[in-house]
Amino acid sequence: MRMFRNDYSEGAAPEILQALIDTNEEQCPGYTEGDVHCEHARALIREACGCPDADVEFCIGGTSTNVIAISGLLRDWEGVICTPIAHIAAHETGAVGATGRTILATQDKDGFVSPDEAERVWRYQTSTGRHMTRPGMVYITDTTEIAGVWTKERFFALCDWADSHKLPVFLDGARLASALTSPANDLTLADIASRCAAFYLGGTKNGMLMGEALVIRNPRLKESFPYVVKERGGLLAKGHLLGVQFERAFMPEKDGSEPLWFRYARTANECAAKLHEGMVALGYESYGGADSNQLFFVVDTNEEEAFQKEAGCETFYTLDDGRKVIRFVTSWATTPTDVDELLAYAKKLRS
Repeated sequence: MRMFRNDYSEGAAPEILQALIDTNEEQCPGYTEGDVHCEHARALIREACGCPDADVEFCIGGTSTNVIAISGLLRDWEGVICTPIAHIAAHETGAVGATGRTILATQDKDGFVSPDEAERVWRYQTSTGRHMTRPGMVYITDTTEIAGVWTKERFFALCDWADSHKLPVFLDGARLASALTSPANDLTLADIASRCAAFYLGGTKNGMLMGEALVIRNPRLKESFPYVVKERGGLLAKGHLLGVQFERAFMPEKDGSEPLWFRYARTANECAAKLHEGMVALGYESYGGADSNQLFFVVDTNEEEAFQKEAGCETFYTLDDGRKVIRFVTSWATTPTDVDELLAYAKKLRS
């Protein structure tokens, strides 16, 4: 059975791998500076985002991108507002804190930063002036850590709040392609680019060997990025390899179909929708969002162990009654047949 542990278990999608093979013997300048592939990828991404004045920079992976962007946007005495389950708060081993920047968590439980909770954090942190860390930015993820998808209404409401407090919004887009191709989505890349100080287009979790494309509109981060990326160990000497992958992922297709970056995510989402429908029909309780390539289900401990062994799923939470919340993730490589095999196994466990 194919593993459903994550969306980066495989190497690279065939088209991406072929692009790397085709350019393998080219000699390019290092560090994403001046090579034809990075420059072309930047142009394609600016066009896709409708943001011709943005800087587009290539990073290795999600954690380093978050650390570089956040430490580049914040001053030493400032902190980042996010949810308590945000990736930077719960899954990155204190990487942001290690830069000297502070996590300022809201009490939002659903993975979305709400204006009300952001306001509560703001008021508390600014109540005694210089004696407390001052909020300096807002961090969100799309999709969220429990598979929620931001809508225009929700996104614009938070951005309006942030604007009223002169705070930049940074969007972690490790799974942004899944969000944008979700049936629950009504946002566009242009919408995001119009309101975010910076955001990134995830490649590691969407068919590439590695890499994230950071789109920067904020002047402070534009200035600091070249130095922070080096300081934080995120500057790849063979940077053109990142450019090659994003160039191919955003290149117009000859048959007029959507670029690969969207197509890969749509495939993963379609397989996830099939899996969700089948699991619910078998009596499994869904947990969190159901509109992206991440799916969460509530199971007992025996089912948890069985799914871990056969499908590689991860356990994310233990509920008060002792039941477990496990996660299945689909990818560009998942097929309907793979889903059928998992559903057959899930049915066997309940029979």
